[in-house]
Amino acid sequence: MSKQNETKTLLIAFLLTSAVLVGGVWWVRESGILMGLIDSPNGPGTSPLGASRSAVALSGGEQLLLGGSSDLQGAVELIANRQYSQAVQQLEAFLQQNPNEPEALIYLNNARIAQGRSYPIAVAVPITGSENSAKEILRGVAQAQQEINQRGGINGVPLKVIIADDHNSPEMAQQVAEALVKMPEILAVVGHFSSDVSQAAAAIYQQQGLVMISPSSTSVTLSQAGNYIFRTAPSDAFTAKALAQYQLTELNLNQAVIFYNGQSDYSLSLKGQFTTELFTSGGSVLQEFDVSLPDFNPSEAVAEARQQGAEVLVLLTNTPTLDQALRVIQLNRQGLPLLGGDSLYNPRLLQVGAQDAQGMVVAVPWHILAHPDAPFTRTSAQLWRAEVNWRTAMAYDATQALIAALGETPTRSGVQGALGRSGFTTAGASEVIRFLPSGDRNQAVQLVEVVPGTRSGFGQDFNPIP
Repeated sequence: MSKQNETKTLLIAFLLTSAVLVGGVWWVRESGILMGLIDSPNGPGTSPLGASRSAVALSGGEQLLLGGSSDLQGAVELIANRQYSQAVQQLEAFLQQNPNEPEALIYLNNARIAQGRSYPIAVAVPITGSENSAKEILRGVAQAQQEINQRGGINGVPLKVIIADDHNSPEMAQQVAEALVKMPEILAVVGHFSSDVSQAAAAIYQQQGLVMISPSSTSVTLSQAGNYIFRTAPSDAFTAKALAQYQLTELNLNQAVIFYNGQSDYSLSLKGQFTTELFTSGGSVLQEFDVSLPDFNPSEAVAEARQQGAEVLVLLTNTPTLDQALRVIQLNRQGLPLLGGDSLYNPRLLQVGAQDAQGMVVAVPWHILAHPDAPFTRTSAQLWRAEVNWRTAMAYDATQALIAALGETPTRSGVQGALGRSGFTTAGASEVIRFLPSGDRNQAVQLVEVVPGTRSGFGQDFNPIP
């Protein structure tokens, strides 16, 4: 008899525990975001982010990834609780006072959709590690989202954007990619930022059939990543050609010394392309200095370059080694002409380089002063109440390409088919967007020069070279 009672007791305990567990699972699904879970952008509970119970940070407005004021925090809490109309009011009020915050604008656009039908895409940016670059990219995505949704959406369906933080890390980017490919509602990805990070994530997107379109990765190795991988920034082959030709024809100088980061796929790619282009056109590289080495001494390197007869110093470093590049610029003291890749297009070059940077020529995909009358330029000035740079323009173009592709066939394979079609074109920030069979953007680069000016507030500005 006692054994029967014991069995009944155990059975009751088991049933109670099961009920608690089931209720807990239901609560997780219905409470928006918990332990990295978010509801499907197409409706509650339809496809929760079950694969992202990790350090991956994803948000469509349920949590802040960039941080912000208490007003913004209150707005995301409203979204997490599905109080969308109140969240819209709070976000609109926040943006009136803080117009240059792209995370808030994306969340506002998402909140306006609420739980209605949408076409969701993700944008993977380096919030942890390079916050300014993340904001620059988010501004382009947010502007494109705002414009298409104000026009009634893509064939009547609004665009929703999920933000992911990849830490500008290849390892974290792979985790982000693994999470996104397992969310069937995500139709494409804008990202990633650096070439190393994009290369690490590209294999996952390619294998799982999810389009990745990078607005800022330029390494030539990305051209072989597969037919689901695209980019709107021209590859290093375009940049190298422009810099080499400028050195040989405009400066009329042959002998170059290169500074690069041997740990960066982007830097190695640009160095290799530039060296090949320079040799092919009759110039030569006297020496290469790897600024990432522990024993790199910028003072000794600049002195050695001069001793060897260098006529031009070419800085092909990446963002994490900007400080080393800046030190070279300061030590050069305008002694030799300076050329640089797009990672040198940075406000710190103007601020820290100061007068020593004047005259330096940098290759970038786009510059606002080269397209002052373009609709994108005018709209961005009104929306952000500030000037935008090439990363914002290329992120805008990446999103516009996805919008055009989704307008044809709103599926993962349909997006790839549209972008990969030989006749695909759509309007971008200033140029028509079209892709080569490799997925590379078919567009020339823009050379800019550091000149005295007041626009930046640092006494120097980047101005386009006609």
